[in-house]
Amino acid sequence: MSRLARVFTFGGMDDRPSRLRRLMGMSLGLIYLFYPVSEVVDGTVTGARAVWWMAALAVFVAVYLTVVLGPRALDDHPRWMFPLLGVATVMGAVFPLLFRSPSWLTLPVYLVVAYAMGLPPRRALLGVAAMAALVLAEGKAMGADDGTVWALVLQVVTLGVLFMSVRNTRVLVVQLRQAQSEVARLAATEERLRIARDLHDLLGHSLSLIVLKSELARRLGEQGSPKAAGEVADIESVARQALAQVREAVSGYRRRRLSEEIDGARSALGAAGVALTVRTRGTPLPEDLDGLFAWAVREATTNVVRHSGATRCEIDVSYGEESAVLEIGDNGRGGAYEPGNGLAGLGERVRAAGGNLEVEAGKRGFRVRIAVAPPLDRTAEMIADRLGE
Repeated sequence: MSRLARVFTFGGMDDRPSRLRRLMGMSLGLIYLFYPVSEVVDGTVTGARAVWWMAALAVFVAVYLTVVLGPRALDDHPRWMFPLLGVATVMGAVFPLLFRSPSWLTLPVYLVVAYAMGLPPRRALLGVAAMAALVLAEGKAMGADDGTVWALVLQVVTLGVLFMSVRNTRVLVVQLRQAQSEVARLAATEERLRIARDLHDLLGHSLSLIVLKSELARRLGEQGSPKAAGEVADIESVARQALAQVREAVSGYRRRRLSEEIDGARSALGAAGVALTVRTRGTPLPEDLDGLFAWAVREATTNVVRHSGATRCEIDVSYGEESAVLEIGDNGRGGAYEPGNGLAGLGERVRAAGGNLEVEAGKRGFRVRIAVAPPLDRTAEMIADRLGE
């Protein structure tokens, strides 16, 4: 059973408060029973026939209210609810012929409401058409006034279509709420992925640098070098910076700059004994591309420090009209590799920016290349359009 079927109720979407509203609405709708009741009250129907008359009417009302005031929509009712609706339909069709009175032709009005609110649109439409035909046929068979018969046919059709629209509106509201809930869930999932990806990139780089500097400080300390204290101070600084970056990542206010990451890469690679060469060409990068390339430099240099065993690393940044390209390569071991969380997360960032990530691991080392089409310069386009006019 679908969630929609479980949530949707006959007269509302929340069963407890809607039960009272439905009862009030159905109570007002019972005004159509005035016509058969009035024949007993004014003495038109008397004696045993009046007793049967009122008993049949009470049974129909009880069955009808049981159906429409059930705990859930008809498509989620217990199995016995459908036969109960069938019983109500039989009574609505048989009672007018049994009691031979046009006043009983008001019963199909209640049936179309039950059909429209509880059945799928096609079945409900068939039910409305069947009840309209029933009123017309039985009215003609009993010799009822044509004006009265056609008025009841019009009410059957009108109320059937009206309540089908009401049901459709409620279904759409439920679907909208489900869509909003799904959007919120997806947004929360995306935020968790963002935090996990950012924490991996942040902590992977910072912890690698801390490990390198710790090893260097230990060696210097064993040699009795006064430089050990400086390395320990650097470790403290990196740790504090990592803590601040984690807080920013969780808060969502972090904005990394390519120049900052290159400086950090220079420090980390220097501590690992890797010489860094940086080349830049073109105009300054837009903010979004600058942030993307900053993350790429952080991830790539972390991999160089951890896995490559390289002695040289190159970072090449170019930005032109057709594309923005970042290449990071080293002269390390290269060879076969298994992409980890860092490269996977970087690939997600690049694809989200509409770019392409290429990773090459060969005999000459490891190379990462990112190419992204730069955003359009809307100012230049507007000027060109004006000149064209």
